[in-house]
Amino acid sequence: MKVKVISVLEDNYMYLVIEESTRHAVAVDAAVPKRLLEIIRKEDVVLRAILTTHHHCPSPCCAPRDHARGNEELARLLPGLQVFGADERIGALTHRVSHGQELSFGAIRVRCLFTPCHTSGHMCYFMWEDDSPDAPALFSGDTLFVGGCGQFFEGTAEQMHTNLTQILGTLPKDTKVFCGHECTVRNLKFALKVEPENEMVKEKLAWAKQRDDEDLPTVPSTLHEEFLYNPFLRVTEEAVQRFTGRTEPVEVLRALRSHRDNFKKPKERPNPQAVLAFDWGLFDPFLEKK
Repeated sequence: MKVKVISVLEDNYMYLVIEESTRHAVAVDAAVPKRLLEIIRKEDVVLRAILTTHHHCPSPCCAPRDHARGNEELARLLPGLQVFGADERIGALTHRVSHGQELSFGAIRVRCLFTPCHTSGHMCYFMWEDDSPDAPALFSGDTLFVGGCGQFFEGTAEQMHTNLTQILGTLPKDTKVFCGHECTVRNLKFALKVEPENEMVKEKLAWAKQRDDEDLPTVPSTLHEEFLYNPFLRVTEEAVQRFTGRTEPVEVLRALRSHRDNFKKPKERPNPQAVLAFDWGLFDPFLEKK
């Protein structure tokens, strides 16, 4: 099982998972059809299905329909294409899946893991090949990131705690984590604020900064690694509890998410019309010294 990591939009990832013996493939979060089709032609594979983790992010800060935006066009270009997901708001959906449901695409096996919170219909996909020495893969969408977790747009801290501890956290520790966005450096800067003495956070952050400088992806991580530096998976650790001032795990998680949401928020961008006006000198008469 080969996973092609495809960077698209501002910081999104979509993935092409290839069964190498048959050259059949499934796509995860097919956001940009043109780019995906280029990779499909280059790899000389046949796209059998799309697995969508969730419908478009409901926040105005996100790219419109960033995870499912390519579904309709791909369904039109590739008649008979199957589109799987857990939320009827997903475009071109042909198969609605449920928690624990298993799918097969040749030798590729998929287990659907329902993780509502970021959106109410969020589904992660756990993939493996029988009798393969390769580690399994988790496509975690916007539930679990490298060094972080998704915002609680349509859910609660209780739901996210269940997602991280009971649904995803119990998977094999060698599972490779392929998330929906590249936000590792920012996540780890926050993790370092939470645990300033955590050497694993320091090492991973230095590595991620270097990858970022070289314009290279920081995915995948492994679930084992995430438990060492991701504060949202470390809510029972004394240092994390001390940072939040809480001890009950769900309350620690809730406080962490609140702190993360307010962590070095980007400055508001200036009005583009005002920038143009300055460029054209329209404000010069008002700026001249008297």
